[in-house]
This record gives sequence, C-alpha cells and structure tokens, in this order.
Amino acid sequence: MGKPIVAIVGRPNVGKSTLFNKLVGQRLAIVEDTPGVTRDRLYGNCEWQDHRFLLIDTGGIEPKADDVLLRHMRGQAQLAIDTADAILFVTDIRSGVTAQDQDIAAMLMRSGKPVFLVVNKVDGVGEPPMELYDFYSLGIGEPYPVSSVHGHGTGDLLEAVCACLPGNEDGEDEDERIGVAVIGRPNVGKSSLVNHILGEERMIVANEAGTTRDAVDSDVDNRYGKFTFIDTAGLRKRGKVEDGVERYSVLRSLAAVERAKVCVIMIDATEGFTEQDSKVAGFAHEQGKACIIAVNKWDAVEKDDKTMDVQRKKLMNDFSFMSYAPIIFISAKTGQRVDRLFELIKFVDSQNAMRVTTGMLNDLLARATARVQPPSDKGKRLKIYYMTQIATRPPTFVCFCNSKQLFHFSYARYIENQIRETFGLEGTPVRIIIRERGEKV
Repeated sequence: MGKPIVAIVGRPNVGKSTLFNKLVGQRLAIVEDTPGVTRDRLYGNCEWQDHRFLLIDTGGIEPKADDVLLRHMRGQAQLAIDTADAILFVTDIRSGVTAQDQDIAAMLMRSGKPVFLVVNKVDGVGEPPMELYDFYSLGIGEPYPVSSVHGHGTGDLLEAVCACLPGNEDGEDEDERIGVAVIGRPNVGKSSLVNHILGEERMIVANEAGTTRDAVDSDVDNRYGKFTFIDTAGLRKRGKVEDGVERYSVLRSLAAVERAKVCVIMIDATEGFTEQDSKVAGFAHEQGKACIIAVNKWDAVEKDDKTMDVQRKKLMNDFSFMSYAPIIFISAKTGQRVDRLFELIKFVDSQNAMRVTTGMLNDLLARATARVQPPSDKGKRLKIYYMTQIATRPPTFVCFCNSKQLFHFSYARYIENQIRETFGLEGTPVRIIIRERGEKV
C-alpha cells in the first residue's frame, strides 16, 4: 500500500487550487479567478506531523453540466473521489450555500468516504462569522473555516484529516523512480499514451488542442521498473500563448522537463516534423535530459516495407542537433511498441547517469589525439593534458589544456564522438567543458 489519498472537490472557483497550493507548500496548481481553470486531477505530496499523504486537486464539479469539457471535469472529479481515502469538500463563505453545493454534498455522502466540509475565504481571525452556521444545512457535519490564501485554520483541518487516514507504509526510495516527462505540441497524443499505460482515463482526452493544462504525475510500477509519468500541456509557439492560463501551462511543461529524468518527445506521424517540435526537443536537450523521440499515430500512416526507414532518416536529419536520441514508432491508441518504449526509457536513463573513470577517459584521449592531431595556430599546438568526468545527468567532462582558443568547436565535437563510440552514451546529451591548466572547474 502506498500513501493515503485525499481529494479536494467542490464547485468551480471556490479556491480549491489555492488551498491545494497552501497544503502542498509549492505552486503546483494553476490559480486564476476564472471558473474551470483546473481541468485534470493534479497530485502533490503533503506532510503534517509525521503523516504523509497524496493530495489531489480536481476540476470543479458542475453536477448538471452540459458542456463537454465540464462533463469531462465532473468525470475526473468522480474518479478522484473513487480513489480517495478522505475528501475535502470546499465551499465559499462569500457566496454562502448554493444549490450546486447541496447537489455535490449529496453526491459525496453517497461515496461513503470521510468528508470534511471546508468553508474557504474566512480571511479574518477570531470568532468565525455567523454565516458559517448556514453550512450545517449541508448535512456533512462540522464546517472547518479556513483561509486558503493566508493559511488560517488549515492546521485544525489537517489534524482532523490525518486522524482518519490509514497508516503510511513508506520507505520507498524516490530515487528508484524514473521521472518521465511526455512532451510535445498540443494534440499529438501525449495524454492518450499516458492513459494507455495507466489503463484508465487519467487525463482528459479530447480532439481539441490544449485540453491538458496542468502537468500531472502518475506512478507506474511494472516488470520494467518504477516510473512516474508527467503528462504536460502541449508546448505552443510563444505567439499563440495568448491568455494567462496558457502561459502558466507552458511554464508548467518546462518545469515538468526540469523535474524529469527522461523526456519522451512525441511527434505526430500524420503531420511529420514541425519547427515547434525542434523547440520542444531543444529545451529538453538544453536541460541535459535523456531523450527519446516517439513517433505517435503510426497506425494511421499508410506504409510499405520502406516507410519506417525513410521516416527514420528524415527525422535523424530534422533532429540533427540531438542525433543521440533513439527514435521509436508507436501508437498510443493500439498500444503498438509501448512495451519497447519502457525498455528504451530504462536504457536511456542508465546512459544519462553513466560514470566513466578518469583512467579510461585518458586512455581514450591518448588514442584520439594520436589518430587526429590536435589543431595548431601560428606554430602553437593545442595540448590536452587530461580529461575527467565531473557530473552525471548529463555526463559532463572537463578537458584541461594549454589554450582554450586553440580548442576549436570541431575538435571538441570529435572528442565527444570518440567518447560516444567507446562508451555508448545513447539517448543522452554529453557536455564537454574546456579549461586551461590552473583554471578552476
């Protein structure tokens, strides 16, 4: 058994995401005064007096919603309620008890789970306002007055919640898990891939571009190992990032890349490579992440026995700046080659974390400089004294030499190619830093 799960539910715009951010202690949920901004369930780790649990922020429940997206959000909230050990039902003191609140309260009572009635936006300290007593009419029990902005009342709430949660069975080493960010342009099938892997409709999947706004974490344990998949909002061109919510989503995607160990860069096989794909991949490359290029919707492509080779060559040319990244052709819809994707994730992660001894590096350096003489200028020749690895993720090497100016970019690329030829390092960027002797690393 993992950590207990607590779900935050309520109608839109009562401050669920602000409360989530306050309890988790970091700005994970998008917070904006627009109803319906949180669309997918968002997970965060919460700790209170030696209790650890997983907090889920959900899209607001609209009990009688007709709009397709609102219906999706209601389904997501229902899924969160079904998987939770306890539920925080958030209401708003300023708007009082609404008909929607009553519908949601009835829905929650049917769940049979412990429900805590949270009355938000009680920003003053001291005696609670008289309006608080109206919330007893929901039949859920004692209301907890809180201010999600200032944090008032959250201690009492957490104490009550922790008292009813099952005990933790912790001890799992988070380092064992491989964080995988699934990134790419909107509508290439990122959520469909994560949903296929999880076997449940975890992310909202719709044919409108940009349905996933938050980056969402999902743990997956299988025969290949332990993984955390981070499904991200599709990265768009800056010019198209119009509203504030969209801007947050791009930042979230970039933050997801930073948190991950491996990036799966998804391309749409039916559309081919675009300039935006190179920007998405470029960010992962700059961050030094292990990378895989996954060509999705391969089932929708008309092909013969040469199609894959032709596509692979074209993509290798398109992604020439990250020629180290393996290319895999998949279908999130049918599950084609998704098992092989797990093997690749495991492999490129180990390459990204590889460490090479200084002795082996200097043997390689001696062979490489004997085969291709270091460059010279006006009678002065480049001398490389020694090379050592100073970091992993990505593997980073320092070459100490007599002159940085003589160490041309092309010769650094030659040394990198020799390192790759000898030690593999597939699927990971390699950094080479040039230092003159006596200079600090």
